[in-house]
Amino acid sequence: MASRKSERLINLTMALLATRRYLTKSEIFRTVDGYFGDDESTERMFERDKDDLRKIGIEIEVRSLDPLFDDESGYRIHPDSYSLNLGDLSGVEVAILSIAAQAWRGAALGGSAQSALVKLASLGIDSDFDSLPALSPKLHIDSSNFVPLTQAIMDRCVVAFSYISSELVAEERKVEPFGLGSRRGNWYLVGRDLNRNAVRTFRLARILGEVEVAKSKGSFEVEVGFDVLGFLDSNLFDESGIALLKIRLGKGHSLRRLANVISSDHEFDLCEVPYTNSESLVGQILWHGDDIIVESPLDIRESTISRLQDLTASHV
Repeated sequence: MASRKSERLINLTMALLATRRYLTKSEIFRTVDGYFGDDESTERMFERDKDDLRKIGIEIEVRSLDPLFDDESGYRIHPDSYSLNLGDLSGVEVAILSIAAQAWRGAALGGSAQSALVKLASLGIDSDFDSLPALSPKLHIDSSNFVPLTQAIMDRCVVAFSYISSELVAEERKVEPFGLGSRRGNWYLVGRDLNRNAVRTFRLARILGEVEVAKSKGSFEVEVGFDVLGFLDSNLFDESGIALLKIRLGKGHSLRRLANVISSDHEFDLCEVPYTNSESLVGQILWHGDDIIVESPLDIRESTISRLQDLTASHV
């Protein structure tokens, strides 16, 4: 269930995108669900909503409705200026956007997301609902846990899940989720691992099953100014090099994406694979099992062998 603020932001965006004329504040407050209280508190909510939308690249245009008097303004979002900057979103902003993207596709918030347009019509204000799907933001994420995680980030709820470690062992994790970020085609959760009392990264593709979200909201705080994407960059991509790997034909597609094939035989391709973090590379190699043979560098080969020996010993 999306938060009240998320629903209000979605409804406000849809109403201002669909309207064919500028709306007054009074029309917005009557049309968009979620604005309540006295005039002063409603005004503050509206100003905060405009700031939140601006942060994710959605600019609300303001224009005086009377050319002779500057006493009332109208608001709308012009389709030509509608854009989304996905590069610098915080975890909370990604959360808002992910829920919004689900709403555009009708997968979440179904009827409530369209309520603003229905009310516009009832007030006699022309709107163009058919144009909205073409403008809809889409996040292509192959994980059923993305939406519940983004909601947990917004509500500051602890999450629990089973996670496949770099040693290919399923471990139970309990995490305070700080944010989500995408790097090199993969989505990661960044949060405080409560068992280890340290901030860690978790690749969404390695989460087994569904995450469990605690019911208690506001149970932790994120350090002011914490940079999710900066943390990912400094912790995932802090080295560089070229690994020489034998990759079985038709296998190891995640490693092949950046690979340069230099020779082949009837069973393996010999590939040059660039990497920026040795631990991450070893984890990928282990994931593919005997479909990958490490030729060089020596430290990657030794680390892979050591991990395999530890894995074998733990199952004897």
